Amino acid sequence: MSTPFTPAEAHRAVEVLSSRSLIRLITEIDDNGAIPPRRLAGTLPDLTTHQLRSASDAARAHGLVRVAPGAGLELTDSGMQLADLYDALARWARRHSLPAAVCEFSSRIRHVLGLLTPSLTPGNADRPAPLPDAHPISAEAETDLARVRTLLIHWLAGKPQVARAEPQRAA
Repeated sequence: MSTPFTPAEAHRAVEVLSSRSLIRLITEIDDNGAIPPRRLAGTLPDLTTHQLRSASDAARAHGLVRVAPGAGLELTDSGMQLADLYDALARWARRHSLPAAVCEFSSRIRHVLGLLTPSLTPGNADRPAPLPDAHPISAEAETDLARVRTLLIHWLAGKPQVARAEPQRAA
C-alpha cells in the first residue's frame, strides 16, 4: 500500500500521534466517557496544565474531540477510530513484549509508531517492518506489524491535516 507522505509529513504525523498527553486524553475518554473541562486535571493528574491544554488543543484542532454541552470533551468518530488504532498498536507491542515485557500503555504506542515511521514514506512503503538499523523482530511480529501499519495508513489517509500540522512542543 503506497502512502502520500513525505518524510517530514510522516515524522509530523507520528509526532502528533505519539504525544503522551494526547494518547492519555484519547484513551481516557474512550475508556470512561466524556470529561468535563474542569475535571481534566483531576482525571489526568499525571499531566501538567500545559500538557492538558496542548493535548486538548491538538485533539480539537485535528477533529478528535468536541465539547458536548453538559458532558464535556467527548470523542468524535475520528477520535474513536484513533482510540481503536492505539489499542491495536498497544496489542501488537504487548504481544511481542516491546519495548519491554512490562511498560506503560503510551510507551508501547510510541514505540510501535517509532517502528512504523520509516515505512510511511514512499521510498520505504514496501517495508512494513523496521529498517535494518532497528532492533530485529521475528517473522511473525513483522507480519503482524504490517497489519498494524495498514491500520495506521488507513487512519492517516482520512486525516491528511495530521501529517501537515505544525509540530507542538509538549512539556
